[in-house]
Amino acid sequence: MDVKRFRTLFISDVHLGSKAAKVDFLLDFLRHHEADTIFLVGDIIDGWRLKRNWYWPQDCNDVVQKLLRKARKGTRVVYIPGNHDEFLRDFPGTHFGGIEVAQRAIHETADGKKYLVLHGDEFDVVVRNARLLAYLGDWAYDMAILINIGLAAVRRKLGMPYWSFSAWAKLQVKHAVNFIGEFQRVVVEEAKRNNADGVICGHIHHAVIEDLDGIRYINTGDWVESCTAIAEHEDGTFELITWREILDVAPAMALLEDLREPLGAQAA
Repeated sequence: MDVKRFRTLFISDVHLGSKAAKVDFLLDFLRHHEADTIFLVGDIIDGWRLKRNWYWPQDCNDVVQKLLRKARKGTRVVYIPGNHDEFLRDFPGTHFGGIEVAQRAIHETADGKKYLVLHGDEFDVVVRNARLLAYLGDWAYDMAILINIGLAAVRRKLGMPYWSFSAWAKLQVKHAVNFIGEFQRVVVEEAKRNNADGVICGHIHHAVIEDLDGIRYINTGDWVESCTAIAEHEDGTFELITWREILDVAPAMALLEDLREPLGAQAA
């Protein structure tokens, strides 16, 4: 698979330190993608889980080293902390090995549009006003992930495609309380207050690119389930990349290429 280069990449909600993090998927993504600028849009490190139970295997170090290596080679890397890595919010403007920490940012695209970049947890009423409730929700999400692992193993043995119980369960609850729609609304309002053309955020693990009330709303998704990132092309257009789906398709595409070669030789 060839290395692709973009003007900007946006990644969030990796949750390094959580056993649910798809660290191997992210490493593979970083190997195959380069950019002039990379925004880490919060919850890259899961400080909440690390406080409860230290879990930091070698592949977590590999991700950190990969990002540091990109920074050394000239990529601008901006880390905007989220609620799970809020300990970094005490260091705005600080550089760690070439990685710049910022509370939020204004990103100007190649076509001159301005996007407010932030994690988004400050607009989540549960996280902002009821920390205990947020921790309980985090624990429930962990349980759903464990169910997901067992269910995925069974479906794999039966030859069935991947399906996320945890994503489905989370979506049902959040749809029931209209959480996603309300979150999007208040984030879009914040973009308007900052005279931005759009907003790029994470936090709710729901990747999407859409226009809301005259503002381009972009959510980067996560690397726990969906394995998604947002890429800005050289002309300023955005693309939602779902790396899990690309990895699933890649072997089939490679097989097709292998089949085409002998067919082409026969035609010649």
